[in-house]
Amino acid sequence: MDLAYIRQSVKQHTPSVLGHDQMVKSAVLLPLIEKEGELHVLFEVRAETMRRQPGEVCFPGGRIDAGDKDAREAAIRETTEELGISSQAISGVFPLDYLVTPFGMLISTYVGLISPREPLQPNASEVGDWFTVPLAFFLETEPTIHHVHLQVKPDDSFPFDLIPGGEQYNWAAGKMDEYFYRYDDRIIWGLTAKILSHFVTIIQ
Repeated sequence: MDLAYIRQSVKQHTPSVLGHDQMVKSAVLLPLIEKEGELHVLFEVRAETMRRQPGEVCFPGGRIDAGDKDAREAAIRETTEELGISSQAISGVFPLDYLVTPFGMLISTYVGLISPREPLQPNASEVGDWFTVPLAFFLETEPTIHHVHLQVKPDDSFPFDLIPGGEQYNWAAGKMDEYFYRYDDRIIWGLTAKILSHFVTIIQ
């Protein structure tokens, strides 16, 4: 293998997130909807029968399927399936940042506009409820941020003899920032709140 071959290989490479091929890839849409002449953010409440995170507030989204052309199409598809609307009711879909979780998920995030002219017919197996919050509330309200500390615990077969310090190796401490918004009796937190805060930062 010569230097010219290496240069050509690197030149043709498209940068991405390192290790993305081992990650679970999902797409999420932050839906905006006009209500009484004012822009609102639309939220879902996950059905209590859901295996993961029942009853939590979220945005429409889910795993990117093999049949999806790209992450944007996946976000739109998931939104149509969960809210019971047509893809024609969704417009102005633009990408926000990628989100990489400590648990091996790569989430592509988008913002889009839902037409108020098409009634929502949520899929009851996934969506227990839905509600909207004026966008102005989030423009005027900072989220509270709390920290979850992550413990490093190597498995039993970890080769301590191969690293400096062995079992006394000074592992870097990890933590997650958990964002919270409270609107009336609704609690918006976790990844949903983090995506929302990121969107607000962009438009401000």
